[in-house]
Amino acid sequence: MIARIAKVLAISETIKRIVLEAADGSVLPAGAPGAHIMLNIPGPGRVWKNAYSLVSAGSAYEIIVRRVQNSRGGSVWLHDHAEIGEKIEISLPVNLFPIARTAHKHLLLSAGIGITPFLAYVPVLRARETKFEWHHCCKLADAPAFAALLPPGREAILHTRRNTLDLPALLKRQKLNTHLYVCGPAAFMDTAVELAQKLGWPEAKIHTESFGGATGGAPFRVKLAKSNITLDVGPEESLLEALENAGLNPPCLCRGGACGECELPVLEGIPDHHDHFLSDSQHKTGASMMTCVSRAKTPELVLDF
Repeated sequence: MIARIAKVLAISETIKRIVLEAADGSVLPAGAPGAHIMLNIPGPGRVWKNAYSLVSAGSAYEIIVRRVQNSRGGSVWLHDHAEIGEKIEISLPVNLFPIARTAHKHLLLSAGIGITPFLAYVPVLRARETKFEWHHCCKLADAPAFAALLPPGREAILHTRRNTLDLPALLKRQKLNTHLYVCGPAAFMDTAVELAQKLGWPEAKIHTESFGGATGGAPFRVKLAKSNITLDVGPEESLLEALENAGLNPPCLCRGGACGECELPVLEGIPDHHDHFLSDSQHKTGASMMTCVSRAKTPELVLDF
């Protein structure tokens, strides 16, 4: 689907809100709270495919993009080159992080740009008159920008220092009918989820969203058993990107190691896991891997694809 950039609004030096409309003037498909879209971002010699949460999905799609210091290209292009009227290819909305309808209360934990999916949650939760509590963590320097994004009211609390959020106490005092939602950097998410699990939170009441994406690493070779193709994965591309650049159509949805859609069986070699989907025991066996974020510990992998 082709979209047109309708607005580019600077929230801070490193954060921009981008409004997208259908290029042909049609009505965009609705996206429920928690949904994301994929942007095909042009670059020199290649196209980046980045996922962004929809902070609003009415007559237009709104996303918030943070310029990443060590970006592989996508966020930098959106900050430096995205202009009003520019056309860009986007996907239909996909929702892997919906609001649980059975919850009596929703506990939202976010850090940094992980604020974005919850901006779409709040209007719906308030319309449903459902209880929620939102704690957002950020660096002191980023506090003005994130404070401007947080909704007014006592439900949303901004933390700029670690000692102002007593996470164990917060999780312990929640009632059994509360659902937990976590979005942010990997270390933040891992800490929150592991603590909730240790405190006995059921897996069904813990929800996570991650668009961390691939970070690059040592190059390696991959052999595709079914396709009879051998590829070299470069240090600045993901395995998923290498498959796509070879003209293949591997499965994928979030491109952040969270949804499990891109999982492929490993026949030989040892994968280097960076996903949030497989369990620790699955990581140890190495029988499969997420192609969007994971790499190889051995010089070569053989995949059943």
